[in-house]
Amino acid sequence: MMLRRDRLLLSVTLTAIFTADLYFVLLPKLRHRQPGPDDGGCICPSSRGTNFTLAGYSGLTTPWPSNTTSMDLQGMGVRATDNLTELGSKLERLFAQPLYNIQTPELVREERLLQSEEVMGYYRRKVSRWERHMKLYSEAATLLEHQATFDPEASWLKFHLGINRYALYAREDPTITRLLKDMQSNAVISADYTQDEKALKGACDCTRVVKPSGYHLKLALKMQNYGKAMFKPMRQQRDQETPDDLFYFVDFQRHNAEIAAFHLDRILDFRRVPPVVGRLVNVTGEILLTTHNEDLRSVFFTSPANNTCFFAKCLYVCKTEYAVCGSPDLLEGSMSAYLPGLSIAPRISIPNPWIRSYTFTGREEWEVNPLYCDTIKQLYPYNSGNRLLNIIDMAIFDFLIGNMDRHHYEIFTKFGDEGFLLHFDNARGFGKHSQDEMSILAPLSQCCIIKRSTLLRLQLLSQDRYRLSDVMRESLGGDALQPVLTEPHLQALDRRLQRVLKTVHRCVRRLGEAQVITTDFVDTSVMPESVKPVSAPNKER
Repeated sequence: MMLRRDRLLLSVTLTAIFTADLYFVLLPKLRHRQPGPDDGGCICPSSRGTNFTLAGYSGLTTPWPSNTTSMDLQGMGVRATDNLTELGSKLERLFAQPLYNIQTPELVREERLLQSEEVMGYYRRKVSRWERHMKLYSEAATLLEHQATFDPEASWLKFHLGINRYALYAREDPTITRLLKDMQSNAVISADYTQDEKALKGACDCTRVVKPSGYHLKLALKMQNYGKAMFKPMRQQRDQETPDDLFYFVDFQRHNAEIAAFHLDRILDFRRVPPVVGRLVNVTGEILLTTHNEDLRSVFFTSPANNTCFFAKCLYVCKTEYAVCGSPDLLEGSMSAYLPGLSIAPRISIPNPWIRSYTFTGREEWEVNPLYCDTIKQLYPYNSGNRLLNIIDMAIFDFLIGNMDRHHYEIFTKFGDEGFLLHFDNARGFGKHSQDEMSILAPLSQCCIIKRSTLLRLQLLSQDRYRLSDVMRESLGGDALQPVLTEPHLQALDRRLQRVLKTVHRCVRRLGEAQVITTDFVDTSVMPESVKPVSAPNKER
């Protein structure tokens, strides 16, 4: 009797194991190998200007971590094949895909960050104050080579007016190309410390934004059309890796990381990084001779090699050995477009739930508690809406660039809890190409949720025809400071992308697609007219 009972127990155990193996292993493989629709049934755009939606493509195969085939994406409206003679580059083919042509609702007034009439009045007042200010410094003004002119059609102004609740700029907005060119070539009429440096000395209260570290040198440069850009100078060579013994919170900022992060953000279709471009700046003619800040003037000196140098006047590393130097006057750096001022477009800075410890020995709860996300999911504003999904987007972005320093994130207050996150301050990325810091992916690996649109684009970028390193190399090739990234850093992007897909794959195997992958877009073209776009719960964010 006891023997029969043991045999029955053994049979039940083996049956359970076989059933689990069939459900979690064999069936996903069978789904992965299923043939997709034939080419005749694939709805593809005939040109880049065509807008497509993905509402009809609800199926999603298991996101295999490597060797992703075109079959995985074909069922979602993504073209498995392209006519090579139609589009001449991988980047153009990528942006022609339906995933990069998803329709967004027509914007209503409340969904735009700024209104034209208030913006024009605000900036005209600022220009008037500037002109009065210049009269007080008439002697210094004679050093300027270019006359400043306020242009209502200026690219920086169009950029500000184009910001909406979905992104900083539209996918096909020609203003961004103009703005990059303007930041690269327009004459500089004024140089000053940024608000961060001023806050360190008590000159202003900037606590509403990110608390300044005082460790890095950056300047605010004003252009002849009154556009404004943040200049971060080159601090180290591109082939230098961050030393192993250096903590992330004392790492140098890299100007090329800022440039590359903007291009990657655009390739991922997040559009949450303000436009950035590389530029050679004359530190004498465009900084020293244009600044009215006596503190900034006082930190300029000539090095033993007869190069013009300057350093930050702050609380910490304010010494000549931390200076940056021209060659003898030219210095390369990144130019990041400023966002609208806080008085007309308020932002708030919020601590990242996965913030790191900024001490040599401390550890945060998420680093020791694998169930940390269960707690976060119960807290406002992460218990509803898209905020947690946006945090995971940000974590994927930071993992790809190797940025461990995302202690805060910012949002525009006008758009409330459903607004997108600004991916500011990416200069600590691309420090190590030989190491993948998996802890950056903690929000994804612990929460096991991801936007469908994000996953589909990652899958697309893992294919040979749209390989991430290739489209990044092509995109960065248009910058004046090319090569912006070395080849090892470009290859690291492909390796890290596979690690992201593997993480999603493990989550899907453990929890199932329905629980891991969240739909974040609908066919807005068929929405009833009575439904306002702002109230649609599943629109693309």
